Amino acid sequence: MGSFIVKGGKQLKGEIVPQGAKNEALQILSAVLLTKEWVEISNIPNIRDVMKLIELLGDLGVEVKKINEDTYSFKADNVNLDYLLSDSFKQKGASLRGSIMIIGPLLARFGLAYIPEPGGDKIGRRPVDTHLRGFQNLGATFEHLHHERFYKINGKDLKGTYMQLDEASVTGTANILMAATLTKGTTSIYNAACEPYIQQLCKMLISMGAKISGVGSNLLIVEGVTELGGCQHRMLPDMIEIGSFIGLAAATNSDITIKNCAIEHLGIIPKIFQRMGIKLEINGDDIRIPQQDSYEIDTLIDGSTLTIKDGIWPAFTPDLISIALVTATQAKGSVLIHQWMFESRLFFVDNLIDMGARIILCDPHRAVVIGSNRETKLRAITMSSPDIRAGVAMLIAALAANGTSTIHNIEQIDRGYQNIDSRLSALGAEITRVP
Repeated sequence: MGSFIVKGGKQLKGEIVPQGAKNEALQILSAVLLTKEWVEISNIPNIRDVMKLIELLGDLGVEVKKINEDTYSFKADNVNLDYLLSDSFKQKGASLRGSIMIIGPLLARFGLAYIPEPGGDKIGRRPVDTHLRGFQNLGATFEHLHHERFYKINGKDLKGTYMQLDEASVTGTANILMAATLTKGTTSIYNAACEPYIQQLCKMLISMGAKISGVGSNLLIVEGVTELGGCQHRMLPDMIEIGSFIGLAAATNSDITIKNCAIEHLGIIPKIFQRMGIKLEINGDDIRIPQQDSYEIDTLIDGSTLTIKDGIWPAFTPDLISIALVTATQAKGSVLIHQWMFESRLFFVDNLIDMGARIILCDPHRAVVIGSNRETKLRAITMSSPDIRAGVAMLIAALAANGTSTIHNIEQIDRGYQNIDSRLSALGAEITRVP
């Protein structure tokens, strides 16, 4: 288990380029299984979850060629379905939550899929019912082998149909969408997620020959085709990294410019940070966060406390709730953080309280943050990262604190942020990685 040794209290300065979007990558990479032709994907982030999925595709028999540091090509013309029954697949698939995304393409093209119960963050229950019920609506049958923690799914006779998803799950929508592209008839997916990641997947599938309408809405209509071809696709920059860097700049009183942000795809993210009093200078697709000695959290029109709440797109993404919370500790004023989508995602605030932050944890979903306006500095402590986003929130807190902090279990951070220590060190941060 690795650790970061972080010397805090330094102002950072410079430019940083966000990596490709992790949450887009897992579904885009899985889509290469839909065709036997070459697919080239660029702006792929070099992070653990993504690299493990590429490795898994190679184990399945997909030919993988690395073109440069962020660009790979894939050819799935010799997929080995027997690998799905191997102990190796059960182990690798269970350790990677993104492995659930290969079910849709496998069902669509081969009519059969096996998948272990997926792993991932320890942030509460994350059932895959939306995925499985969607496949069931298309005509698939599945068996949950409880003793092996394994699913067997048969999709030999899939047929298009109308369905309403029980929740607007991004991964569920993507998985069902990929299955529908090669399914006979017309499939209507209502209450579909409409995040930019889904729009990007639709864009890619359409370039491969899929027939999809309603892109960007919560009703996707898919006319099944008999086969899909190859394509070239470039992924969006990671909006979660962009939000993390905005929070980092504010909390550490730094001057940071984030390059190539694809601002039109950020939705409400810039507005939420602006309501926290953070100045953003937007120039084309770049965002500069200038150094601010103080930033004041907005109030509601009647003067009551601002609430920042997560929700499905176009609401504020739950992946940035931890970042907004730690950013608020250094602000002037108070804010209620309401994380309603996952019941365990706020438990990391105990570490911030130990650092001197003024936070009242009301229940597993709500916390009130009383900003210090930098009058009282956070103090350095030793802590451990429970998940990707909490880990980066801890890193931001450590960089804003007086003294030297230690963050254990940084493998969680590496799952979502590419070379974060070296990239922040280039801005002047003092972060040492130790095994």
